Amino acid sequence: MFCMKRFLAALLVAAGACAAAAQADAHHSFPGTYIDNQTVTIEGELIQILFRNPHSFVHVMVKEEDGSLVKYAVEWVGASELTGQGVTPTTLKHGDRVVISGTPGRNASDHRVRMLSLRRPKDGFDWHMPAGRMIR
Repeated sequence: MFCMKRFLAALLVAAGACAAAAQADAHHSFPGTYIDNQTVTIEGELIQILFRNPHSFVHVMVKEEDGSLVKYAVEWVGASELTGQGVTPTTLKHGDRVVISGTPGRNASDHRVRMLSLRRPKDGFDWHMPAGRMIR
């Protein structure tokens, strides 16, 4: 009986580990969302900052060439990684003017970008995706 309980416990732990691994991998659908071999640059005002895991987001209001204002959702690395790079929840502020480069979303009407770099011209703050590292 004791042996069976240990076996079932080990089986449950293994099943849980497999489910967690599959779930962790499941949210990574970047090739289906972004065009990896293209880059775009947007410039605008930060209107929302979501500092969280697994991925942070910034929302930027961009004035398009035709004069219209468009809100872009920009996907960033997670809060844990940003914190390790010295970026905190207070590094960027609502209203900051930023220049962001990244890979565009596959559906242009979604106005999505996967961030590769961010620059705040007023004080020179600069963030770049670490060399050899892409959000996956």
